Amino acid sequence: MRLDKFLKVSRILKRRTVAQEACRAGKVTVNGRDAKPAHALKVGDEVELFFAAGSLKFRVLELKETVKKEDAAKLYEIIGDGQ
Repeated sequence: MRLDKFLKVSRILKRRTVAQEACRAGKVTVNGRDAKPAHALKVGDEVELFFAAGSLKFRVLELKETVKKEDAAKLYEIIGDGQ
């Protein structure tokens, strides 16, 4: 699954265009490397998002094309959030 789509489906970012812009701006890494929006995610990948106020690091647990709002958090596990 594409990185930008995963960020939207998992509801980590609100819209896919926001996810694409974050990737293009170098604010997203996968397994420690800068990632483009089309990067193919796999289960077990570690993704880190950098925000102005800190960062969010999580591990991909599942890849699904669609998911209900209440099940979105089951797609990943947070492994670190820098402040």
